[in-house]
Amino acid sequence: MGEENFLAQSQPLVYEQMKRNVEHEHLAHAYIFEGDNGGGKHEMALWLAKRLLCLNVIENNPCEQCLNCTRINEGEHPNVQLIAPEGQWIKVHQIRQLQAELSKSSFEKGMQIFIVEQADKMNPSAANSLLKLLEEPVGNSVAILETNVLGKVLPTIQSRCQIIHFPPLAKEQLIKRLEEKQLPANEAKLIANLTGSYDKAVEISEDEWFNETREIVTTWFDYLQKEDPQAFIFVQKKIVAQAKEKEQQQMILSILLVYFQSERDRDLASKEKTKQINHILELILQAQQKLTANVAFQGVAEQLVLRIIGNMFTKN
Repeated sequence: MGEENFLAQSQPLVYEQMKRNVEHEHLAHAYIFEGDNGGGKHEMALWLAKRLLCLNVIENNPCEQCLNCTRINEGEHPNVQLIAPEGQWIKVHQIRQLQAELSKSSFEKGMQIFIVEQADKMNPSAANSLLKLLEEPVGNSVAILETNVLGKVLPTIQSRCQIIHFPPLAKEQLIKRLEEKQLPANEAKLIANLTGSYDKAVEISEDEWFNETREIVTTWFDYLQKEDPQAFIFVQKKIVAQAKEKEQQQMILSILLVYFQSERDRDLASKEKTKQINHILELILQAQQKLTANVAFQGVAEQLVLRIIGNMFTKN
């Protein structure tokens, strides 16, 4: 409910484009909404359905109060059909049932809208059946296909749709969405600094290794902040054992990078401190480059500790 608030903040360009299209009656008969899950595709689909069927449009937005808006919000409007995978796939019988529904006289006046969630998960028979439906639209209808993997949608289906790209959420919006999933603010901020993808952010937040590693890197960061030589020993005791794979090793350095960036941002009043942390950030980036060049992780991490602590002693 109230999708316009979220869309106006997180996808303003797409939102304004769709508002203009409706206002000037420039709607396509079929759309593909492409982008990360959580990025506004489904909110836009619901907004469009309500906008087209609303009985009391207010400033080019659905009123959210009329009978049609209420029933769409509750998933009970006969003119709005939602198709989602049954198990792993959208199956052909679902598309055939949709076609049969669209062929009937609508229970109520107005446009018929069908929304296909995860359209990239149609099996071949379902995709071909949908293609026929797009080639020969039934009645006054609008199709909305949602996908986060456009390349898995048949090119022939793509060619019959207007493709609307939903860019990744801005960092502030991503943090807000993660907090809505009950993530603590500091954890949401950390993850949003590690990835711009909502899907990847959720995956990271639910990963047991990441949550354990986050606590370990926090301890390592505290040692480094205090210029404590324990930071060097901690590499051998905890850090190396925690990261057997290259991707995990890079993640550890990325978390450390975010921690120092956050520390710098809190210390903007001190030019000397900012300069010092900027140098540390350069050292961490150099360490990541060494990992990419296949230098052993333990040596990289130990050298990083020595250079960071040495940098702090030099600057103090």
